[in-house]
Amino acid sequence: MSDYSEVIRAHRRDHLSRPLSLPRGVHRHFESTLLPLPLEQVFDFFSKAENLQALTPAELDFRILTPLPIAMGQGTLIDYKLKLNGIPFGWRTRIAHWDPPYGFVDEQLKGPYSIWHHTHTFADEGGKTRMDDEVLYKLPLWPLGEVAYPFVKGKVEGIFRYRRKRLKEIFGV
Repeated sequence: MSDYSEVIRAHRRDHLSRPLSLPRGVHRHFESTLLPLPLEQVFDFFSKAENLQALTPAELDFRILTPLPIAMGQGTLIDYKLKLNGIPFGWRTRIAHWDPPYGFVDEQLKGPYSIWHHTHTFADEGGKTRMDDEVLYKLPLWPLGEVAYPFVKGKVEGIFRYRRKRLKEIFGV
């Protein structure tokens, strides 16, 4: 697995001025959600790893293996187990950046992607909270793995669609 961290950080700095600055094979998924709650309350919810299970479709059979509660902060490691189309696999992430209540980044260290870099950003908008998610990901075995991109893109979009629905239910939107 190549370390694209510097390239990813450079992309994060300049993607607005240079939207095509991603490395070859890296894909981007972006979501923005406005929640009718104060910033600190929304960040508090997302800073608890156990809440991730409530935001993940049941079909993925998502389980956190790291003992709960998890003290979140820069460098925190979290292990998960999930299934994709009935095939089980492990996933380990590290909190690469921690800036409460404005954001955090989780990066996959072990799992199904060559790269998974998920930036969560929170901003106050007059007592409401704008939550932005940017996921940069690369499929394994590039360029051969790109044949699976339409399938994976659909799965990623479906997970975030489910997440939006659950957030509306949880926060009463």
